[in-house]
Amino acid sequence: MSALTLTLKYQPAQRVDMSPLTCNKLNGLNQAEIAALTLQNGKAKIRVAELFEISGDDSQNIVIKNSFEKLDFIGKELDGGNITIEGDAGAYCGISMKAGTITVNGNAGIFAACEMKKGFLTINGNTGDFLGGALPGNKMGMKGGMILVKGNAGERVGDHLRRGVILIEGNAGDYCGSRMTAGTIAVMGQVGKHLGYAMRRGTLLLWQQPKLPATFNDCGTHTLAFLPLLFASFKSLNSKFADSTAVFNRVQRFGGDMAEMGRGEVLVRI
Repeated sequence: MSALTLTLKYQPAQRVDMSPLTCNKLNGLNQAEIAALTLQNGKAKIRVAELFEISGDDSQNIVIKNSFEKLDFIGKELDGGNITIEGDAGAYCGISMKAGTITVNGNAGIFAACEMKKGFLTINGNTGDFLGGALPGNKMGMKGGMILVKGNAGERVGDHLRRGVILIEGNAGDYCGSRMTAGTIAVMGQVGKHLGYAMRRGTLLLWQQPKLPATFNDCGTHTLAFLPLLFASFKSLNSKFADSTAVFNRVQRFGGDMAEMGRGEVLVRI
Protein backbone atom coordinates (compact mmCIF):
# COMPACT_ATOMS: atom_id res chain seq x y z
CA MET A 1 0.00 0.00 0.00
CA SER A 2 1.16 3.52 -0.78
CA ALA A 3 0.23 6.72 1.03
CA LEU A 4 -3.01 8.37 0.02
CA THR A 5 -1.71 11.41 -1.85
CA LEU A 6 -3.85 14.49 -2.54
CA THR A 7 -2.17 16.83 -5.02
CA LEU A 8 -3.75 20.26 -5.28
CA LYS A 9 -4.59 21.08 -8.91
CA TYR A 10 -4.99 24.84 -8.45
CA GLN A 11 -5.25 27.42 -5.69
CA PRO A 12 -8.89 28.40 -5.13
CA ALA A 13 -9.71 32.04 -4.37
CA GLN A 14 -11.76 31.16 -1.27
CA ARG A 15 -10.70 29.23 1.82
CA VAL A 16 -11.25 25.45 1.95
CA ASP A 17 -12.40 23.43 4.96
CA MET A 18 -10.23 20.29 4.90
CA SER A 19 -11.70 18.70 8.03
CA PRO A 20 -13.40 15.78 6.16
CA LEU A 21 -9.99 14.54 4.94
CA THR A 22 -8.52 12.90 8.03
CA CYS A 23 -7.27 9.35 8.50
CA ASN A 24 -10.09 8.29 10.80
CA LYS A 25 -12.81 9.71 8.53
CA LEU A 26 -11.36 8.20 5.33
CA ASN A 27 -10.71 4.77 6.83
CA GLY A 28 -12.35 2.10 4.66
CA LEU A 29 -13.15 4.41 1.73
CA ASN A 30 -11.80 3.75 -1.76
CA GLN A 31 -10.51 6.41 -4.17
CA ALA A 32 -13.87 6.85 -5.88
CA GLU A 33 -15.64 7.41 -2.58
CA ILE A 34 -12.99 9.89 -1.45
CA ALA A 35 -13.21 11.73 -4.79
CA ALA A 36 -16.98 12.14 -4.32
CA LEU A 37 -16.69 13.81 -0.90
CA THR A 38 -17.47 17.53 -0.75
CA LEU A 39 -15.49 20.31 0.90
CA GLN A 40 -16.72 23.74 1.92
CA ASN A 41 -15.05 26.34 -0.32
CA GLY A 42 -16.15 29.79 0.80
CA LYS A 43 -19.95 29.78 0.39
CA ALA A 44 -19.88 26.94 -2.15
CA LYS A 45 -19.21 23.21 -1.93
CA ILE A 46 -16.64 21.52 -4.13
CA ARG A 47 -15.92 17.84 -4.78
CA VAL A 48 -12.52 16.53 -3.69
CA ALA A 49 -11.85 15.32 -7.25
CA GLU A 50 -12.31 18.87 -8.59
CA LEU A 51 -9.63 20.21 -6.31
CA PHE A 52 -7.17 17.33 -5.93
CA GLU A 53 -5.57 14.58 -7.97
CA ILE A 54 -5.84 11.41 -5.89
CA SER A 55 -3.35 8.55 -5.82
CA GLY A 56 -2.43 5.81 -3.37
CA ASP A 57 -4.71 3.84 -1.10
CA ASP A 58 -3.35 3.98 2.47
CA SER A 59 -5.71 6.37 4.21
CA GLN A 60 -3.74 6.04 7.47
CA ASN A 61 -0.88 7.88 5.78
CA ILE A 62 -2.09 10.99 3.96
CA VAL A 63 0.15 13.33 1.97
CA ILE A 64 -1.17 16.72 0.83
CA LYS A 65 0.97 18.16 -1.95
CA ASN A 66 1.07 21.75 -3.26
CA SER A 67 -0.69 22.84 -0.08
CA PHE A 68 -1.08 26.57 0.55
CA GLU A 69 -2.29 28.95 3.25
CA LYS A 70 -6.01 28.76 2.42
CA LEU A 71 -6.38 25.06 3.24
CA ASP A 72 -7.88 25.32 6.74
CA PHE A 73 -8.72 22.70 9.40
CA ILE A 74 -6.22 20.12 8.12
CA GLY A 75 -6.20 17.24 10.61
CA LYS A 76 -9.16 18.50 12.63
CA GLU A 77 -9.97 15.95 15.38
CA LEU A 78 -7.38 13.55 13.95
CA ASP A 79 -7.63 10.28 15.90
CA GLY A 80 -4.66 8.27 14.67
CA GLY A 81 -2.60 7.96 11.51
CA ASN A 82 -0.20 10.39 9.87
CA ILE A 83 -0.73 13.51 7.76
CA THR A 84 2.18 15.12 5.89
CA ILE A 85 1.67 18.57 4.37
CA GLU A 86 4.01 19.51 1.54
CA GLY A 87 3.71 23.28 1.58
CA ASP A 88 1.88 25.67 3.88
CA ALA A 89 -1.14 24.91 6.04
CA GLY A 90 -4.00 27.31 6.71
CA ALA A 91 -5.67 28.20 9.99
CA TYR A 92 -6.67 25.65 12.67
CA CYS A 93 -4.22 22.94 11.56
CA GLY A 94 -4.53 20.06 14.01
CA ILE A 95 -7.37 21.64 15.97
CA SER A 96 -8.70 19.27 18.66
CA MET A 97 -6.53 16.38 17.43
CA LYS A 98 -6.75 13.29 19.63
CA ALA A 99 -3.92 11.06 18.36
CA GLY A 100 -1.54 10.61 15.45
CA THR A 101 1.03 12.91 13.86
CA ILE A 102 0.87 15.92 11.57
CA THR A 103 3.97 17.27 9.82
CA VAL A 104 3.87 20.66 8.07
CA ASN A 105 6.79 21.16 5.71
CA GLY A 106 6.12 24.87 5.49
CA ASN A 107 4.30 27.49 7.55
CA ALA A 108 1.02 27.16 9.45
CA GLY A 109 -1.69 29.74 10.11
CA ILE A 110 -3.37 30.93 13.29
CA PHE A 111 -4.77 28.62 15.99
CA ALA A 112 -2.55 25.66 15.03
CA ALA A 113 -3.21 22.73 17.40
CA CYS A 114 -5.67 24.79 19.44
CA GLU A 115 -7.45 22.66 22.05
CA MET A 116 -5.28 19.70 21.04
CA LYS A 117 -5.77 16.64 23.29
CA LYS A 118 -3.00 14.24 22.24
CA GLY A 119 -0.71 13.61 19.29
CA PHE A 120 2.35 15.24 17.79
CA LEU A 121 2.40 18.29 15.50
CA THR A 122 5.62 19.38 13.76
CA ILE A 123 5.78 22.71 11.93
CA ASN A 124 9.04 23.05 10.02
CA GLY A 125 8.42 26.74 9.26
CA ASN A 126 6.68 29.53 11.14
CA THR A 127 3.23 29.59 12.69
CA GLY A 128 0.67 32.28 13.52
CA ASP A 129 -0.98 33.46 16.72
CA PHE A 130 -2.63 31.28 19.41
CA LEU A 131 -0.48 28.19 18.86
CA GLY A 132 -1.88 25.53 21.19
CA GLY A 133 -4.37 28.04 22.53
CA ALA A 134 -8.11 28.07 23.16
CA LEU A 135 -10.86 29.14 20.79
CA PRO A 136 -12.32 32.58 21.60
CA GLY A 137 -14.58 32.33 24.66
CA ASN A 138 -13.21 28.96 25.78
CA LYS A 139 -11.16 28.52 28.94
CA MET A 140 -9.08 25.46 28.06
CA GLY A 141 -6.46 25.37 25.33
CA MET A 142 -4.12 22.50 24.55
CA LYS A 143 -4.75 19.57 26.93
CA GLY A 144 -1.97 17.15 25.95
CA GLY A 145 0.44 16.03 23.26
CA MET A 146 3.46 17.83 21.85
CA ILE A 147 4.07 20.65 19.36
CA LEU A 148 7.46 21.31 17.74
CA VAL A 149 7.98 24.54 15.80
CA LYS A 150 11.31 24.93 14.00
CA GLY A 151 10.69 28.55 13.03
CA ASN A 152 8.98 31.40 14.85
CA ALA A 153 5.57 31.54 16.53
CA GLY A 154 3.15 34.45 16.74
CA GLU A 155 1.45 35.98 19.75
CA ARG A 156 -0.41 34.21 22.58
CA VAL A 157 1.48 30.90 22.35
CA GLY A 158 -0.20 28.45 24.73
CA ASP A 159 -3.02 30.78 25.72
CA HIS A 160 -5.05 28.92 28.38
CA LEU A 161 -2.64 25.97 28.06
CA ARG A 162 -3.85 23.15 30.29
CA ARG A 163 -1.35 20.35 29.66
CA GLY A 164 1.24 19.23 27.11
CA VAL A 165 4.55 20.50 25.71
CA ILE A 166 5.23 23.27 23.17
CA LEU A 167 8.79 23.51 21.80
CA ILE A 168 9.82 26.53 19.72
CA GLU A 169 13.29 26.72 18.19
CA GLY A 170 12.83 30.32 17.03
CA ASN A 171 11.14 33.34 18.57
CA ALA A 172 7.72 33.73 20.20
CA GLY A 173 5.56 36.86 20.10
CA ASP A 174 3.86 38.89 22.82
CA TYR A 175 1.84 37.27 25.63
CA CYS A 176 3.62 33.92 25.39
CA GLY A 177 2.10 31.59 27.98
CA SER A 178 -0.78 33.94 28.72
CA ARG A 179 -3.42 32.57 31.11
CA MET A 180 -1.83 29.11 31.14
CA THR A 181 -2.84 26.80 33.99
CA ALA A 182 -0.34 23.95 33.45
CA GLY A 183 2.03 22.48 30.89
CA THR A 184 5.44 23.44 29.50
CA ILE A 185 6.49 25.97 26.85
CA ALA A 186 10.18 26.08 25.82
CA VAL A 187 11.51 28.88 23.59
CA MET A 188 15.10 28.99 22.32
CA GLY A 189 14.80 32.43 20.71
CA GLN A 190 13.51 35.76 21.93
CA VAL A 191 10.09 36.25 23.51
CA GLY A 192 7.89 39.34 23.21
CA LYS A 193 6.25 41.55 25.79
CA HIS A 194 3.92 40.50 28.63
CA LEU A 195 5.44 37.04 29.05
CA GLY A 196 3.29 34.76 31.23
CA TYR A 197 0.45 37.28 31.49
CA ALA A 198 -2.06 35.99 34.09
CA MET A 199 -0.48 32.53 34.17
CA ARG A 200 -1.61 30.44 37.14
CA ARG A 201 0.69 27.41 36.97
CA GLY A 202 3.01 25.78 34.47
CA THR A 203 6.57 26.28 33.25
CA LEU A 204 8.10 28.66 30.70
CA LEU A 205 11.61 27.48 29.83
CA LEU A 206 13.77 30.11 28.08
CA TRP A 207 17.24 30.29 26.57
CA GLN A 208 17.25 34.10 26.32
CA GLN A 209 16.70 36.63 29.11
CA PRO A 210 13.14 38.06 28.85
CA LYS A 211 11.70 41.38 29.96
CA LEU A 212 9.36 40.19 32.70
CA PRO A 213 6.33 42.02 34.12
CA ALA A 214 6.58 43.47 37.63
CA THR A 215 4.21 40.75 38.85
CA PHE A 216 6.96 38.09 38.69
CA ASN A 217 9.28 37.57 41.66
CA ASP A 218 12.98 36.75 41.32
CA CYS A 219 13.47 33.48 43.21
CA GLY A 220 17.24 33.26 42.68
CA THR A 221 19.42 30.75 40.84
CA HIS A 222 18.83 27.03 41.11
CA THR A 223 20.17 23.69 39.90
CA LEU A 224 17.12 21.67 38.90
CA ALA A 225 17.58 17.91 38.57
CA PHE A 226 14.40 17.42 36.54
CA LEU A 227 15.67 19.43 33.57
CA PRO A 228 18.13 16.80 32.23
CA LEU A 229 15.31 14.26 32.51
CA LEU A 230 13.06 16.59 30.52
CA PHE A 231 15.71 17.03 27.83
CA ALA A 232 16.23 13.25 27.72
CA SER A 233 12.61 12.91 26.62
CA PHE A 234 13.44 15.08 23.58
CA LYS A 235 16.33 12.89 22.31
CA SER A 236 14.20 11.12 19.73
CA LEU A 237 13.13 14.39 18.11
CA ASN A 238 14.63 15.74 14.90
CA SER A 239 15.21 19.08 16.58
CA LYS A 240 17.71 21.39 18.24
CA PHE A 241 16.06 20.33 21.50
CA ALA A 242 17.65 16.87 21.02
CA ASP A 243 21.16 18.36 20.74
CA SER A 244 23.36 17.74 23.77
CA THR A 245 24.44 21.41 23.70
CA ALA A 246 20.85 22.41 24.48
CA VAL A 247 20.84 20.59 27.82
CA PHE A 248 21.19 22.61 31.03
CA ASN A 249 20.06 22.43 34.63
CA ARG A 250 21.22 25.76 36.08
CA VAL A 251 18.55 28.46 35.83
CA GLN A 252 17.35 31.79 37.13
CA ARG A 253 13.84 31.17 38.45
CA PHE A 254 11.01 33.68 38.52
CA GLY A 255 7.63 32.97 40.13
CA GLY A 256 4.31 34.40 39.01
CA ASP A 257 2.02 35.75 37.84
CA MET A 258 1.50 37.18 41.35
CA ALA A 259 -1.62 38.94 40.07
CA GLU A 260 -3.08 35.41 39.80
CA MET A 261 -2.24 32.28 41.80
CA GLY A 262 1.49 32.93 41.43
CA ARG A 263 2.36 29.22 41.12
CA GLY A 264 3.78 29.47 37.62
CA GLU A 265 7.48 29.65 36.89
CA VAL A 266 9.81 31.17 34.31
CA LEU A 267 13.14 29.33 34.11
CA VAL A 268 15.92 31.16 32.26
CA ARG A 269 19.16 29.45 31.27
CA ILE A 270 22.30 30.87 32.91
